[in-house]
Amino acid sequence: MLPSLRLNRDERSWILYDVANSAFVLVMVTAVMPLYYKGVIGATLPDAIATANWGFANAAASLTLALLAPLLGALADYRGRKKPFFAAFLALGLTGCLALTLVQPGQGFLCLLLFVLARIGWGGANIFYDAFLVDVTRPERMDMVSARGYGFGYIGSVVPFLAVIGLLASGGLDSGLPARETRIGFVVVALWWLLFSLPALRHLRQRHGLDPVTAPLADSLRRLGRTFAEVRSHRPAFLFLLAYFFYIDGVDTIITMAIAYGHDLGFSVPLLIGVLLFIQVVAWPCALVYGRLAATFSARRLLLAGIGVYCLVTLLAFLLPAIADQRLQTVCFWLLAFLVASSMGGIQALSRSTFGRLIPAEKSGEYFGFYNVAGKFAAITGPMLMGLVGRLSGHSRWGVLSLLLLFVLGGWLLTRVETAHPE
Repeated sequence: MLPSLRLNRDERSWILYDVANSAFVLVMVTAVMPLYYKGVIGATLPDAIATANWGFANAAASLTLALLAPLLGALADYRGRKKPFFAAFLALGLTGCLALTLVQPGQGFLCLLLFVLARIGWGGANIFYDAFLVDVTRPERMDMVSARGYGFGYIGSVVPFLAVIGLLASGGLDSGLPARETRIGFVVVALWWLLFSLPALRHLRQRHGLDPVTAPLADSLRRLGRTFAEVRSHRPAFLFLLAYFFYIDGVDTIITMAIAYGHDLGFSVPLLIGVLLFIQVVAWPCALVYGRLAATFSARRLLLAGIGVYCLVTLLAFLLPAIADQRLQTVCFWLLAFLVASSMGGIQALSRSTFGRLIPAEKSGEYFGFYNVAGKFAAITGPMLMGLVGRLSGHSRWGVLSLLLLFVLGGWLLTRVETAHPE
């Protein structure tokens, strides 16, 4: 029986936070902030140094979150703790985002420090947000609710992104990003993030949790050791985490490196921005479709289908430089963008809901901490693999092809996971 499409208040409030935080990713991580740092704040630095510093900042944020995620999740599993932790990291992210408006040209270290704090706030809040999934809905509705979160998150990110692009265009883009308008754009992102976070702050309730103890930190550290052993002995959850590490590594690498790869192929900046917007818009309905189809075909089958699509994406991206006709190459690049968008949200959403069904509800924070560790380390290793193979081979297309190994391994491991969903 298909789950009802009607959402209750808690489900709606949870979904709206995906709308809230997605603007930060698109504007602050992917599109505008990297250009602002390189072109305005660090304009006096050589391009290679500025790019390296930006890469180090992102790696530092990911590594910090990866190391902290299990402990944060364990601490939040005590009754009444999940929302305060969620609110604290949300406040950190918002403060860092707004503080970036005060940074002046030449203050490169301060800029990167504030960006790292903002990204840690964003990522930390997401740990507790993901863990709330077991509190806001029933297991049979998790696929649909999680997919709606990602779907509306994608389309929600487009609105503030277009507002920011409009601001930048009004300031003139001929000589690079206008500093004043860019800073106003950061305020737009923060306000959007805060506004759509309010329903979650008001309505989300922790329904599953552990009884409070007198020494939560010491107890959490002891529980982490036990849970780590428990995860390894809990075959479905452990195998799923291994599978997730490999295939999400490939997915995230393609998403983060697609624009850079397109630039290597000689596509113009306006075309690449257009492709970025296209992916966000198309990913919205496709994520919803994945969530709906999961009730009929099972989440695992759809995850395998999405992995298959990404295998095709990898092969086509490898062949793209061999196309001599520029018009045909451009058409194929748009086709690749569509394929990426078609399965991106579905894979992310169904991964989250599948893991949510495999774990004990009262330990959701702790388990989702390990889930986030897998995702954060995947965000490091995938680009490293692509960069290393591309560097050794002398062409980025071989780096792209190397990602096929991640999808094959992830898909194979996923077939060995015994899910709670009937096949």
